[in-house]
Amino acid sequence: MALKPPVEVPQGAIRLNTDSQKLEFYAQDQWWEMATDVPTLDGGARGIFSGGQTPTNVNVIDYVTITTAGDATDFGDLSQLIIGHGACADKTRGVMGNGQTPAGIVNNIEYVTMASTGDAIDFGDSTLARSYLAAVNNATRGIWGGAWSSPSRSNVIDYVTIQSTGNAQDFGDLTVAHQTDGSLSSPTRGLWVGGASGSGPAYDPTTTGTQIECITTATLGNAFDFGDLINGTFGKVGASNSTRGLAAGGYGSPAYILAIEFITMATLGNATNFGDMTVAHYYGAGTSNQTRAIFAGGVSPAPSTIDYVNIATEGDAVDFGDMSSARQLPKGMSNANGGL
Repeated sequence: MALKPPVEVPQGAIRLNTDSQKLEFYAQDQWWEMATDVPTLDGGARGIFSGGQTPTNVNVIDYVTITTAGDATDFGDLSQLIIGHGACADKTRGVMGNGQTPAGIVNNIEYVTMASTGDAIDFGDSTLARSYLAAVNNATRGIWGGAWSSPSRSNVIDYVTIQSTGNAQDFGDLTVAHQTDGSLSSPTRGLWVGGASGSGPAYDPTTTGTQIECITTATLGNAFDFGDLINGTFGKVGASNSTRGLAAGGYGSPAYILAIEFITMATLGNATNFGDMTVAHYYGAGTSNQTRAIFAGGVSPAPSTIDYVNIATEGDAVDFGDMSSARQLPKGMSNANGGL
């Protein structure tokens, strides 16, 4: 015969019911079963791809589990049909800002909860409307730098505290006003790889296209020169763990770039050859966990392709799966990237 709880049990007390193996709490003179279900990461870190063009702008958000190869799954929708935005994340929240819609260039920032699925929610506004830029992060800050916002380029860097909604604040400036495409994050540094400062389509790959710019993410200040890429292009994708950053693809007239190159982010210096992607492309999306980098979509013969490499070892990419829709100009982020 079960015993009733004694009258002295305090409100809010917790116990394990050994019959049901469930946690219970005491309230209103009785025991209640606690809801203990929590969101999971489906067995591993998530990579999320947002927005893009098919060739019309889309508001698609889809995701993969980075540790497990397979096709992307629908996550939800952005509030706008967007390209040319920047995306970054901490362990729980992904943030996407700026970009270009069919109505024009925007300055809005929105976010998603990484461990769940659902539509993006308003976060705040950036310091200016701009497009064709990339974002970096550490465990607390999301930081956007540069832009190719016609008729003029931008060197502005601004930032938000990812867990606090609100408007962005000024961080500093890039060394030169230019479009930023690929980005890399370590726990202490954020880097932008390649880009373009011309008016297009005559981009100059020998200037901003080869440049790697770096900031210290925990402080405010201007970017400084890190080194140079092997293949000077725009449209590169970036991915990193906490020590090594990878820059892949890009536009190398008249052909798309197949190569992946890498840097050690704690030091200054030029990039080194890593291997090749399975499909040459530019304007794709990249993201990572601490062991694996993935590259998705882009302008290419196979714009839905996702491939991956092991970051610690050089070599060619391997097929991972496909995006939920073939598209160029998506942006990638993960809750296990190198900045965390």
